[in-house]
Amino acid sequence: MVGLLAALSVITFLDRMAIAVTGPSIQKDLAITPDQWGWVLGAYVIAYAVFEIPSGAMGDSHGYRKELTRITIWWSFFTAVTALCRNFWQLTGARFLFGLGAAGAYPNMSGVLYRWLPARERARGQGVIWAASRFGGALAPLLLVPLQAQLGWRAVFVVLGLIGFGWALAWRGWYRDRPADQPGITPEEVAEIGSDESGHLGTPWRKLLALPQLWLIALAYCFYAFGSWFFFNWFPTWMVKGAGFTIAEMGLYGSLPFLLGVVANLVGGILCDRLAQRIGIRRAYSLITGLCLAATAGLLVAMSLATGKLAIVLLASTAFAVMDLMLPAAWAMCMAIGGRYGGTASGVMNTAGNLGGFVCTVAIGYIVAGTGDYSLPLQGVAAMVLIAAGIFAVIDCTKGFDHKATPDLAPAA
Repeated sequence: MVGLLAALSVITFLDRMAIAVTGPSIQKDLAITPDQWGWVLGAYVIAYAVFEIPSGAMGDSHGYRKELTRITIWWSFFTAVTALCRNFWQLTGARFLFGLGAAGAYPNMSGVLYRWLPARERARGQGVIWAASRFGGALAPLLLVPLQAQLGWRAVFVVLGLIGFGWALAWRGWYRDRPADQPGITPEEVAEIGSDESGHLGTPWRKLLALPQLWLIALAYCFYAFGSWFFFNWFPTWMVKGAGFTIAEMGLYGSLPFLLGVVANLVGGILCDRLAQRIGIRRAYSLITGLCLAATAGLLVAMSLATGKLAIVLLASTAFAVMDLMLPAAWAMCMAIGGRYGGTASGVMNTAGNLGGFVCTVAIGYIVAGTGDYSLPLQGVAAMVLIAAGIFAVIDCTKGFDHKATPDLAPAA
């Protein structure tokens, strides 16, 4: 199960990063200005935000087998449709519809992890999922730049669409929502996972949205997302147009932050679970998220001031890795707050993140178009990440939906 979700996470980020990697060629081919490019990138983000909560709730209510199949088929179709675009408006529309389909993927993956993994392994499960996403981000420039050079940027989107259709068929054929219904599983494995007899019920919106900790983590994730979405959407263009890298150098060095992100997520998941067993999930999750994001903010400022290419690559890679080290803790924190409605709660958090990402993506386009300066918006991103660090540090994830059933995991004094 984790292997299939990891494969989907790789595909998700290959598809998401394709527009950024092929961006310089698309902008030249379709005569798109920097401010227009900000809207092309932002169309995906805002659509993703709009449907994130509904898609997460649909998975909680109707089952993750059905919902992840629908999500993957939809986004893969509009990934392929991107190849047909001939102007700014068509490209913006395709990216918007792509975002509508992709919304809810990670909240539904979180719901699957909640039902399939024992509580002590959920942060590690999140670490694997997010490490896979970064591996997809690392593969994007390494695979898609040569593919574009051979076949053109349009072929990139057709190939990625076909890969997504293949995953949807495999998932639909193999996965079952209840571990006990999975062919080949043993009673001992079911007992170790733990029972969840709540089924797929309607979401208690009033009780869920009345949780102060849910709103705190949503706000924190909104500010954090300025940092992640800079790397997802603007980093390749920033390297070429702001830092003086060639497209070939971008294809080579642009993958390094994501490769380090793979390691950071795996380490972060293990660190999170082990530290939680020592000091409890409340202190462990808040400590990891707060410290990592504070360090990231400083690294982003240093990156904006650096002039040498080697220094830029090292700072960018370290900043992204440190930022990703906290990601398993953040999602495990949200799973604890949402409890058996973790898909919906994760949707709320990720919606806020995508709203922050939308503002970041569009604002950078206008700042660059107005000033020609690529360093100034990066410093603004660092400020937003620092705010996120402060909010994460005060969240108490044990005061969630199932707070009476949420163990703090810390040993008794």
